[in-house]
Amino acid sequence: GGIAGTGIEAFVQVRAVRALSKKVAPAPPPEAVEAYSKKSQESNGVLTLINMLVADLDKDMQEMDVEEKDAQKSYEKFVADSADKRTVDSKSIQSKETAKAEAEQQLVKTSSEKKSKVEESYATSLILKDLHMECDWLLGNFQVRKDARSSEIDSLNQAKAILSGASFD
Repeated sequence: GGIAGTGIEAFVQVRAVRALSKKVAPAPPPEAVEAYSKKSQESNGVLTLINMLVADLDKDMQEMDVEEKDAQKSYEKFVADSADKRTVDSKSIQSKETAKAEAEQQLVKTSSEKKSKVEESYATSLILKDLHMECDWLLGNFQVRKDARSSEIDSLNQAKAILSGASFD
């Protein structure tokens, strides 16, 4: 113990006169530090631990390199698949837009055809209505007209006979 392993615990200056009068022998010098010697067993454990840490770090770095390469391959595959999907999707969109345009064109054509057919059908129904009215009138007045025609024919025959010289007294 003491200061720097000397065994002296404190330096105290008591009067210089008293120290000179006693002439006490100085304290023995501190023990010298032993010469450096290699402690192989103790250092082997530490070196082994450091070597194990280095080996673990190398192993971890190799694993990370492999994982990074795998992740890079996966990313490149994902990007390629995405590009292929975009190509397929754009072609699909283009074909669907073409089909939609054709369908819209067909709708316009069909709508105009329907309109003309409806107009034609309406005109035909008006003609049929007029014909039906004429037929109803003819059927309703058939007997009257038949009788009128018969009397007209009789009158014509009488007129002809008179003109031929017949008398009807």
